[in-house]
Amino acid sequence: MQKGKGDVIVEGAYKSKLTEDQLNRAVKPIFNREIRNIEELADGWANSAYAIELDDGRRVVLKARPSSEVRLMRCEVDTMRTEVHSMRQLAEADPTYPIPSLYAYDDTLRVLPVEYFVMSYMEGTPYNKVKGELPEADRNAIEVQLGELNRRINEVKGPRFGYYARPDHATWREAFAEMIYGVLEDGKEMSVELPVPYEELEREIGRRLHVLDEVTEPRLAHWDLWDGNVFVKDGRITGIVDFERAMWGDPLIEHYFGKFNPSPGFRRGYGRAPATPAELARRELYDLFLDLILVIECSFRKYEDEGHIRWTNENLAESLKRFMRKETLS
Repeated sequence: MQKGKGDVIVEGAYKSKLTEDQLNRAVKPIFNREIRNIEELADGWANSAYAIELDDGRRVVLKARPSSEVRLMRCEVDTMRTEVHSMRQLAEADPTYPIPSLYAYDDTLRVLPVEYFVMSYMEGTPYNKVKGELPEADRNAIEVQLGELNRRINEVKGPRFGYYARPDHATWREAFAEMIYGVLEDGKEMSVELPVPYEELEREIGRRLHVLDEVTEPRLAHWDLWDGNVFVKDGRITGIVDFERAMWGDPLIEHYFGKFNPSPGFRRGYGRAPATPAELARRELYDLFLDLILVIECSFRKYEDEGHIRWTNENLAESLKRFMRKETLS
């Protein structure tokens, strides 16, 4: 634990610890109410989040970015602005979509010494916390709903390809190349050792990027829609959160199309799955992209969980073993 800019306490490398006085300073002008109770939400790995109960019984959540002194990966720039603006855009395009309502967003650093926003509290429990206890039929029903909801996100069309806040590219190939090579640059700068030399891996990725040329229309992708970002209650999805990694790209990059959650229910609800050789080849690139991030972010965030660090390295080693020996699609 160390002191950050403006007396924000930074836990580990990323998380900012805000005091009750700071939280009250941010929330009271919005609702003209005092804070009755505060609960820090510890599940996230980067931003800080606080569930706040006001003295009239209402509950809201304040989410704060890391201090500006913290070094972030290239894929983590403008994440809070991305989250706020992508949720606003989705709410405008699809008013019934189950996402939090936004009450305030402040990037001036005048009220708090970090960027933050305040949103409505989502009822329910993160799916990852109850998934293992649910009967298969209930899990299947939830994942069918998730497929339907993920498709609705992907129906929003964008102007160009790239990270949500920086849609700088005319083609998906150019955008994704910048993303994955950017992660490798982060790894080099932090001296992260990979099972394969960086130059060899970059060449192999370059040989495969042509499979992305089928993607010609930028679509909004959540990209981080794993079970912890899905709230459920009474067998229904009550909320989708954490749009900070949103991008304009290929819907097949979404989490549930990948190797970690091969859910038939999700794919039925969505109405498609990677099937053609080119689509499967794209998915291999997207899986590798995530596997690289999982390893390289450990050095940025200074994780202390040895079990998690070991798992990320073992996962990447297996991923690269498959990727490097696979024939490229001509």
